[in-house]
Amino acid sequence: MNLINKIAASKQIFGCLDAVIPLVINQLANETGPIIFIARDDARMSRIEAGLHRFSDQIECLSLPAWDCLPYDRVSPHSTITAKRIQTLSHLSMLIQTDHQKPFIVLTTVNGWLQKLPPLSFFTSSCLRLRAGQSITQDEIASFLTRNGFRRAQTVREYGEFSIRGGIVDIYPHTDALPVRLDFFGDEIESIKLFDSLSQRSETQIQHVDIRPAHEFLLDDETITHFRQGYLKKFGGRSARDQLYESVSAGQVVSGLEHWLGLLHDHLLPLHEQLPGWRYVFDVEAEAVWQARLDQIADFYDARCATLADQQEQVYRPLPPETMYVSEVEIRQFTQQDNLSFLAGFSRSEAYPKDSDTGASLGPTFGADAASQTSPSLAAAHFIEQAIKTRPVILTAETSVALKRTLELIGAHLAEEIRMIDRLEQIEASGCFALISNVESGFESPYACLVTEQDVFGTRSARPQGRRRADNFLREVSSLETSDLVVHVEHGIGRYEGLETIRSDGTEHDCLHLSYAGGDRLYLPVENIELLSRYGQEGSEASLDKLGGAGWQARKARIKGRIREMADQLIKVAAKREIVSAESLHAPEGLFGEFCARFSHAETDDQLDAISDVLDDLSSGRATDRLICGDVGFGKTEVALRAAFVATMAGYQVALVTPTTLLARQHGHLFEERFKGFPITVDTLSRMTKPKQAATIKSGLKDGSVQMVVGTHALLAQTIEFNNLGLLIIDEEQNFGVAQKERLKELRGDIHVLTLSATPIPRTLQLALSGVRNMSIIATPPVDRLAVRTFVGSWDGVVLKEALLREKFRGGQTFVVCPRIADLNRIYDRVIALVPDLKVLTAHGKMSATELDQTMTDFGEGAADVLLSTNIIESGIDIPTANTLIVHRSDMFGLAQLYQLRGRVGRSKERAYAYLTTDPQLLLTSQARRRLEVMQTLDKLGAGFSLASYDMDIRGAGNLLGDEQSGHVKEVGIELYQDMLKQAVDAARLERANSEDEQTDTSWSPQITLGTSVMIPEDYVCDLSVRLSLYRRIGGLSVSDDVSLMATELEDRFGVIPDSVTNLLDIVVLKQYCKKCNIQKLDAGDKGFALSFKDNHFARPDQLIGWIAGKGGSVQLRADHKLIIKTNLVTKTHRAEKAREYLQQIANLLVEAA
Repeated sequence: MNLINKIAASKQIFGCLDAVIPLVINQLANETGPIIFIARDDARMSRIEAGLHRFSDQIECLSLPAWDCLPYDRVSPHSTITAKRIQTLSHLSMLIQTDHQKPFIVLTTVNGWLQKLPPLSFFTSSCLRLRAGQSITQDEIASFLTRNGFRRAQTVREYGEFSIRGGIVDIYPHTDALPVRLDFFGDEIESIKLFDSLSQRSETQIQHVDIRPAHEFLLDDETITHFRQGYLKKFGGRSARDQLYESVSAGQVVSGLEHWLGLLHDHLLPLHEQLPGWRYVFDVEAEAVWQARLDQIADFYDARCATLADQQEQVYRPLPPETMYVSEVEIRQFTQQDNLSFLAGFSRSEAYPKDSDTGASLGPTFGADAASQTSPSLAAAHFIEQAIKTRPVILTAETSVALKRTLELIGAHLAEEIRMIDRLEQIEASGCFALISNVESGFESPYACLVTEQDVFGTRSARPQGRRRADNFLREVSSLETSDLVVHVEHGIGRYEGLETIRSDGTEHDCLHLSYAGGDRLYLPVENIELLSRYGQEGSEASLDKLGGAGWQARKARIKGRIREMADQLIKVAAKREIVSAESLHAPEGLFGEFCARFSHAETDDQLDAISDVLDDLSSGRATDRLICGDVGFGKTEVALRAAFVATMAGYQVALVTPTTLLARQHGHLFEERFKGFPITVDTLSRMTKPKQAATIKSGLKDGSVQMVVGTHALLAQTIEFNNLGLLIIDEEQNFGVAQKERLKELRGDIHVLTLSATPIPRTLQLALSGVRNMSIIATPPVDRLAVRTFVGSWDGVVLKEALLREKFRGGQTFVVCPRIADLNRIYDRVIALVPDLKVLTAHGKMSATELDQTMTDFGEGAADVLLSTNIIESGIDIPTANTLIVHRSDMFGLAQLYQLRGRVGRSKERAYAYLTTDPQLLLTSQARRRLEVMQTLDKLGAGFSLASYDMDIRGAGNLLGDEQSGHVKEVGIELYQDMLKQAVDAARLERANSEDEQTDTSWSPQITLGTSVMIPEDYVCDLSVRLSLYRRIGGLSVSDDVSLMATELEDRFGVIPDSVTNLLDIVVLKQYCKKCNIQKLDAGDKGFALSFKDNHFARPDQLIGWIAGKGGSVQLRADHKLIIKTNLVTKTHRAEKAREYLQQIANLLVEAA
């Protein structure tokens, strides 16, 4: 059924509203053959692609995105973009050779169309199809992958990587699907499975996979020769010394090589020359976009040529624009052809009688402003009742949850039943239908009417679906490296010297080599690796302990006592909160819904969970303490707003404490705006508040006339008195000092406390992780949020000039951040030299309060293009128009600082860019390089909590209660300190911490010697860091089921498990039994086992004696308290099984006794 007028393939098509464009494209594809639609930008292309999929499942649709880097850039396009382009071009190369029946549509953007492409025949000849049961050698596959630009890695995690481990080959060939795992039997592919790149575990089995090139070029001998000849011909003999020329000559794929694609192929061709018989449909206003793009390309080319003479190193010689891009002459010739249609958003006028018109116009909107008394759902229902008399009505929302909510609200006022459909083609001639769709604004036509959720309720949309990134990467980043300082529970601080294989009695055993003071050495068996922890701080120095010395034990005992006291205090604080009753606060029905409706975005799943947690806290009748750990810009403030609304409407006062005056000012405006129209007085108190006004606010807090106050630590002054404080909200908690935290703790009596942070300081995170505080994590990205595209590299004037101009041209603003105030003047001169007509404001901590406030107000109101500042902006500043960040000397910032800074951009629907620059003349430290690698690799949304956890590893958690900070951590190392604290908290919870005798020491590990080889062989897992990571994971297993899962994972990732690895897993299971039975040592020989109990103690000696007596002399308890079990153990492979039998029996004695 047609929802719009019948469209003819005319030169112009009028009435093309956003919601109508997919319908127009579909009609043209059915009537004229294959279509290429050229959208203005990536966002529109994605929306139109989703709209086409919602129309019919008979449409075949491919997208060809443009490179996401700038013309003549130094960086390559993102791997996901490259993979998508290659997938589409490969499909097209096969399509033009076949007779295709279904309607076929290719979507691209203006930038994508202007970019010339390699001949499609290149992609036809560069594809390898692998099938289950196929005979092919691993060498042939490896050769093909290497030739096609894939990188060999130990563990496959990113697109374009492959690895070979024994009979298993892992490849990451596409980005829209999981990587694949080939399992070989000889030279035959036995099975092909998809696997998760994060957990490395196999998932679905498939029958075949197509492997395509990883780049839009091959770097084989022929291509290298072609590039060398072309480069010298274009740029002359002197260019032979260029770094790019030398790298390609050596066969290396360097970053940004795609910008010389014209030299890597015989020729490049525009898309319209490669698919000449197709119809090309241009988006509304596409011509203006391509003109701006051509100007940009020309500007970039001129800028590169202008700076060529000044470049001493990293010379950039740009190819002429006509080599890489479609020229104006070529466009003029192409637009004269008949197979083009240009879409127009407005209705057809009489001047264009021969052109088509869809007959569609904008539909009505019902979502009046938030303060209106009109019910949007009722107004929409009245409209639908009238409309369905003459034509079908379609209701849409972006998610099933949003659609269900829309139907419930509108359906309550409708007599007509609303029918759910999956595709627009299922619509009938009359009736009301509901469909999940991402259309933002509806339309009316003579044939149908489409009403969106946004038309009814105002601006609302749903977050994009995406997989969360796990913490595995960070765990590997923080793994042990040679020369790291480590802490052994029994022997103290030593230095890790590497993994060594010890050979004894014909068996091999992997051990960690540790060196101590005086040249002492300790070899720790890998199965006891949990006794070892990292000392913590990167680059830290500590004196090594002496093996067998008394210093370590004395130090540990002293700290243990202090930690026990600390745990007692922590538990008292937590217990006090548990027993102190508070009035049960409930959200007022109706008013709360109206307040929530003023939030102009859709809540994410995690945000809804956090709001639910906080509301449960408030209604629990107990004073609660919750940490909301949410990524930058992920909606923590909305959680605080709703909590504040509930508390204030219940008659309590709410205080929101922020670390900076800028943030207090920003939150003050936001809270005043959201609380407008409600009987709540909101005031802001900071050093920028005038004395007279401050006195009035303090008086209002004392008499209760001010219900909601936002302020800096001025709120913590002793002179501030509250009339009835019920909720304390602490924002950006990581920026408060110790003294302020002590004052905050005094305020926490019987009031609710809500702490907000993207990267909580380690002590706060530790409090939450050790169970003393409640925690909610917001890890899902909000509405239409795009990840910030992060570039790490040296200061490049051309790239940064374009970054500044691009932001200015799209109406945005830029942050330029320096690590020191002394750098500001120099960087100001650099920025002005790059773009003289930019208006630049400067902000730093030494400015007066009034001056700083004025600067931030001016910048927030768009009075300047660039804010040049120190990291003063890192604390929660929210300026949605600022979407580019340039950080000078990013290696001088910490990980959390960089993450917070990057969070200042990308807070709207625009794609944001972060340039973390370094000084090319200075060598980066390994720690700085690793921090920048983490920032660039974790460019996905929602990584803040992971970074906070990593930061806790680096910095240490400190003393959680007072101002001692990290003194204790320095003495015993962060991981052991955390472990000791958690044990002490657990013990205090069980009310056993005060009794030294009753306290259980869990920081020991049984020693088990079975006389078998225990190791992960190097030929089984080649990468040392992966091997160590596996040892740590295996050593930390505490349940038999976990060991079984680990065995399955090992076989899946690395192939059939060798005996020595099976022995390792067996020993881990035996360790679990030994700890349960308090057995410190188990030795096996040909004639049986010898067991030693820790401290010669067994919980139920009476049961043990009975068991020994029942064994008829085969089990004896010697005078030295060793338990001897006589049995034939000549066959070493049976020893683990026999040991398990006996240990199970001993463990059962404890169960029977209980």
